[in-house]
Amino acid sequence: MKLNYSESRIYINDEAGKTVAEVTFPPVSKDLVEIKHTFVDDSLRGQGVAGELLLAVAQELRKTGKKAYPTCPYAIHWFSGHPEFADVYSDHKS
Repeated sequence: MKLNYSESRIYINDEAGKTVAEVTFPPVSKDLVEIKHTFVDDSLRGQGVAGELLLAVAQELRKTGKKAYPTCPYAIHWFSGHPEFADVYSDHKS
């Protein structure tokens, strides 16, 4: 599966071009994004796809020097289990 990157979204499309998995993280400020939404199609559930998306976001944020304020329940859970990415996590939206 190929991860596709845009400014505030990382996603996977199927062969037909339909989005089958995505995580959205619009900017809140110059140095902060809000992880608002994680979606994985039923056809990909249980394969670790959501975790791959969150890992990609965390790595991207680390490269760009930004932090994430997650409001998506899955993202909150993911960060709690990955203390190695504490440097890109923010528990407040400012």
